[in-house]
Amino acid sequence: MSLSHTAAEYMLSDALLPDPGGSRAKGLRLELPSDRLLKFVTVGLPLFLVSLAFAREFSAGSQISCFSPTNFTGKQSAYVDAACWDSLVHHGFDTEGHAVTKSLWALKVFPYSLLVVAVLMYMPYLLWRYAAVPALHSDLLFIIDELDKSYNRSVRLVQHMRKVQQASAEPERFWEEYERARRERYFEFPLLERYLTCKQHAHSLVFIYILRNLLLLLFLAATCLYLVFLHLNIFFQDEFSCSIKTGLLQTEPHIPPLIPCKVVFFSVFQLISLSVGGVYVLLIPVAIYNALQLCQWDKGLLSVYEMLPAFDLLSRKMLTCPVNDLNVILLFLRANISELTSFGRLNAVSALREATANKQDIDTVVDFMTLLAGLETTKPKH
Repeated sequence: MSLSHTAAEYMLSDALLPDPGGSRAKGLRLELPSDRLLKFVTVGLPLFLVSLAFAREFSAGSQISCFSPTNFTGKQSAYVDAACWDSLVHHGFDTEGHAVTKSLWALKVFPYSLLVVAVLMYMPYLLWRYAAVPALHSDLLFIIDELDKSYNRSVRLVQHMRKVQQASAEPERFWEEYERARRERYFEFPLLERYLTCKQHAHSLVFIYILRNLLLLLFLAATCLYLVFLHLNIFFQDEFSCSIKTGLLQTEPHIPPLIPCKVVFFSVFQLISLSVGGVYVLLIPVAIYNALQLCQWDKGLLSVYEMLPAFDLLSRKMLTCPVNDLNVILLFLRANISELTSFGRLNAVSALREATANKQDIDTVVDFMTLLAGLETTKPKH
């Protein structure tokens, strides 16, 4: 008998979760994987493409090539290229023969506009980082710590039950007291459950998360519309007619009225704009999915933790409208499942509960531990 008691004590001791060696604060993920992907692509892609455009621009030299008259010297041709690039105005004629001008300045500021796009795409992340992450970080640390402690309390409760049952002269009386304690909810963990219940009535995190995704959608749509505008108005005109008869050169008779020019990096700008626009269009459904995932509960996590005594948020139907802070916290608990050591233990107990023949004998992790500890011989059936 002493050997079985010793084996049960070792088994229960091994079931306890060890104290975390390091601080959990450094290992917490405060961004969902899909949000991290969106931030990396929306910010990194325009910065990468703009760096390539600037590298080619600096290595190749002039941004445009103008066809100066043959009697122009090298310095005069360089002046024509510089003057036409500074003005970047196309001089043409309409159907009635009237002179019209069209500014192509968007080509000059296009690389810098993509830098502005990258900054705008980073703004939703900054909003989340400074408005929501401090509160979310505190919530996750507290809830993860309490969930693991609740599991350890259940195991220690079974250890105490073994000692009381061994010292009891009337085993049936012991189990009657145990059943009465369960009915009167002596084993509940009110702090954790009430804290999670309070989070159902809070909406600060969910508001900031939805605002973040709405801002991201707005910036994605605005960038796509801006690129469509460029393609419809400018990115089909790589050649233009430039006039340098201004200022001191206005009265010079040997200077032609219009000089044809061609944008050297026109194809590069087209490729960059198509790449950015195509990727951003593909990312719009991802941003919509991030916002819509708050419309349903992630009940898989809480259903596992209902193995804890008197932890029944789901069975008591306390989960009402999913658009609240608790749902956001559940999403981030799922992303930090590696920090939640008790989840794997309880998940295994739930799987064993489904596989056992007499499911009514296992309601909580306490019931499972009492069976493993060898107390099932005198435990009454429910």
